[in-house]
Amino acid sequence: MIRSLRWKGAAFTVPFQLGFVFLYLLPIGYAVHQSLYRSQSSGLGLGGSTEEFAGLGNYRQGLTDPAFMGSVLRVVLFACVQIPVMLLVSLVLALLLDTLRSRTAGRFRILLLVPYMIPGVVAAIVWLNLYSPDVGPLTPLGEIFGFSWNFFAPSMVWPSIGNLLTWHGIGYNMVIIYSALQGVPRDLFEAARLDGASEWRIARSIKIPFVRGALVLTGMLSIIQMLQIFNEPALFRNVTPQTVSDSFTPIMIIYNQAFNAGNYHYAAALSVLLALILGVASYLFYRFTSKEAD
Repeated sequence: MIRSLRWKGAAFTVPFQLGFVFLYLLPIGYAVHQSLYRSQSSGLGLGGSTEEFAGLGNYRQGLTDPAFMGSVLRVVLFACVQIPVMLLVSLVLALLLDTLRSRTAGRFRILLLVPYMIPGVVAAIVWLNLYSPDVGPLTPLGEIFGFSWNFFAPSMVWPSIGNLLTWHGIGYNMVIIYSALQGVPRDLFEAARLDGASEWRIARSIKIPFVRGALVLTGMLSIIQMLQIFNEPALFRNVTPQTVSDSFTPIMIIYNQAFNAGNYHYAAALSVLLALILGVASYLFYRFTSKEAD
């Protein structure tokens, strides 16, 4: 009877297992297989092309490709600034919500979550219009206060994208952190207040240590998302192609290699390399932050 119940319980995971195999494992295996080959054109390139086994040649080319490695470094440096800022804003909003009554906090929580509900492409288009010096209100507003800024200038592209990503992601991260705050025993707050602790001291010594696990989770998810950034730079490139090149981010390079250059094998190798970089970055982040949490 126990064995029968175990099989029945395992049967509920069959849809997930099938989806995981067909939507994740098989595409990954196919990408790895494609990355081991290379298309070779015959003659002067006028004839047909044949596929030949290249081994790790595509990977060596990717690791020595200055455009790809430069894009990875560019995104990593951007993530080192944008992710802490976004998580800090999300943490502050979650702490402020935790001081409100549950009904009031619920209303503000829904309001702050609205930007995350907007699709990323739509959000990028909205902010592109806000940044536009022709139709956007930000440029005239800056002129009123004596600021002359161009959100599409080379020095302002990353801050403009970072502002967009922060606006779009703080609601989601705030909800995760706020949910973790709801698990903190309220008796600790009352005891701290009786001992004369201020609200800032309670937040710093009790609340923030309790939500460190949620901060680690949101940080890891942000790292994975940031290294795969594509929609925002691609839309910015339509507006300012002289600033945002087609090799601005790793995903943009992979997209161009696969669909513009037709080099599917090299694009597959770059995809596998990016997945490995994501795995290593997530592991290192979790390893160091989990030690601090312990």
